[in-house]
Amino acid sequence: MSFLCRSAALLLRPSRAAPAVLSAARLYSSGGQYEYILVEKRGEKSNVGVIQLNRPKALNALCDGLMRELGNALDDFEADSDVGAIVITGSDRAFAAGADIKEMQNRTFQECYGGNFLAHWNRVSTVKKPVIAAVNGFALGGGCELAMMCDIIYAGEKAQFGQPEILLGTIPGAGGTQRLTRAVGKSLAMEMVLTGDRINAKEAKQSAFELTLAEGNRLEKRLFHATFATDDRKEGMTAFVEKRKASFQDK
Repeated sequence: MSFLCRSAALLLRPSRAAPAVLSAARLYSSGGQYEYILVEKRGEKSNVGVIQLNRPKALNALCDGLMRELGNALDDFEADSDVGAIVITGSDRAFAAGADIKEMQNRTFQECYGGNFLAHWNRVSTVKKPVIAAVNGFALGGGCELAMMCDIIYAGEKAQFGQPEILLGTIPGAGGTQRLTRAVGKSLAMEMVLTGDRINAKEAKQSAFELTLAEGNRLEKRLFHATFATDDRKEGMTAFVEKRKASFQDK
């Protein structure tokens, strides 16, 4: 198993043959089977399955069609006895810049709850074979969640990770609040989720559980102090003092 993962890792190194490989992938997936991904097998024994997200104009935004195709490709590779490991990758500019916001902006609570929205995204985390995320460029929102569903993450120098859902008035919905804590530690995870800030590959690697208690307390104080810049903090404390119900305005 370790040999297969190392073989997959070697395939991720830059190569002059990359354009030819990409052409082969396009031919492999141009028969109408897939619209949003490129699929092929690589390695001397064709024992590494490679899935490339392929919505370049949308920075590989994860639309429903793409995620269903990804699930189908994973099913095929899992059933293929010749494949021992699977790599999911994007482009140099974006692994995946997030979910397709245009596709979900008009959804209602009833639709999301009744239809168990995003439930099929979890397929990546249930694959029994090792799944490697090869990340460069943006891995934001759903893209960051997709990478964290994989067993191993290899990140390029230009990789940026983030959970910016709060900037859209929502929260991560595909495991971000749970997996990010395990990946980078509670403090940084909370900072990323509550602010929408991004981190690069070096920061992500160095962050996991590196905060000492003193550093964590200092960060907590900074975040606590930051609340004093909000109108809602002032309203909440004033209402408490005046013994009335607070009227928050989300400011």
